[in-house]
Amino acid sequence: MDATNDILLGKWHELKGHVREQWGKLTDDDLTQLSGKTEELSGVLQQRYGYDKAKAETEINNWLSKH
Repeated sequence: MDATNDILLGKWHELKGHVREQWGKLTDDDLTQLSGKTEELSGVLQQRYGYDKAKAETEINNWLSKH
């Protein structure tokens, strides 16, 4: 997920609104704390949505491929 992480880090300010649209259970505080870190986003998705790690990573990758 290194390439994915690089994409999120580089474009976090542009993408965080889209992240919020995709995963509405994430709070503004979550988005601020994440700062584009894929591993942390995966962890928050696991907490908020009950995903396992593989499901969270798949969701992130699928979402990124659309953006």
